[in-house]
Amino acid sequence: MEATEMRTTEDLQMKQLMVVRPRYGELLIQALLGLCAIVSIVTTVGIVLALVEPSIEFFSEVSLKEFFTGVNWAPLFNPPSFGVIPLITGTLVTTFWALAVCLPFGLGAATYLSEYASPRTRSILKPVLEVLAGIPTVVYGFFALTFVTPLLQDIWLVGEGPGVFNALSAGLVMGVMILPTIASLSEDAMSAVPGGLREGALALGSNKAQVSTRVVIPAALSGIVAGFVLGVSRAVGETMIVLVAAGSTPNLSLNPLEAMQTMTGFIASAGLGDQPTGSIGFKTIFAVGAALFAITFVMNMFSIRLVRKYREVYE
Repeated sequence: MEATEMRTTEDLQMKQLMVVRPRYGELLIQALLGLCAIVSIVTTVGIVLALVEPSIEFFSEVSLKEFFTGVNWAPLFNPPSFGVIPLITGTLVTTFWALAVCLPFGLGAATYLSEYASPRTRSILKPVLEVLAGIPTVVYGFFALTFVTPLLQDIWLVGEGPGVFNALSAGLVMGVMILPTIASLSEDAMSAVPGGLREGALALGSNKAQVSTRVVIPAALSGIVAGFVLGVSRAVGETMIVLVAAGSTPNLSLNPLEAMQTMTGFIASAGLGDQPTGSIGFKTIFAVGAALFAITFVMNMFSIRLVRKYREVYE
């Protein structure tokens, strides 16, 4: 009888344990996270829908061949020209010089913070580095125009120096702006590499530089690539720096000393103009925006494939 009562008591306790009480806090968090995901998806879809209709109307008047192969961009001239190649060239030139600054210095800063700096030094330098990401881009633009360009003109020794507006100063300052993003993401990826890999390499006789370049960086390559692609995307989509420092002249040239107009620079300058709504000049804003969206979308898809290819999984 007593054993039966004990068994009954144990069964009741087990049933109480099996009853899952609703955790309203967790449900609220799940709902908020789901809402954030839905907002991001709806925002992307909204951007696409906002670009589609004006772009279709634009390409019903301008052929795709003329738009993507033409070398003259003068949508407000008479007769107008709608070749977007000069804008793409300006975007690529400024992005190239931005990457020439942010990729080596960003990876170098990440390697130092992750592998060489003491915890105290890292706690000081990393927040200071990330402060650069909080500076408004228009401030970077005026810095490029009023400081970097005159500096380049003073130190230029061969041939004709850069003009007042040029792609070189805009690209260099843009690289400084992107540097904290790449350095921070790369440092996080390198810090996530298990310490056992470092200890094993050191035990085999490797020095600090060999461990950093041959063990840690390859192991963290997926995170580093993701940071690089994010930096490239931000460089392609930057507006104020190129608008202020690079100029507003569509120029089909690879010379960074000349003034150029990027795709984002055209969108910003044209959006502030007096073009009537519904005109062909107004629709060019959406056509260029759609082309820029397609470029960044392809870059993001490429980065996802790279990240998946080089992702390392540790137990």
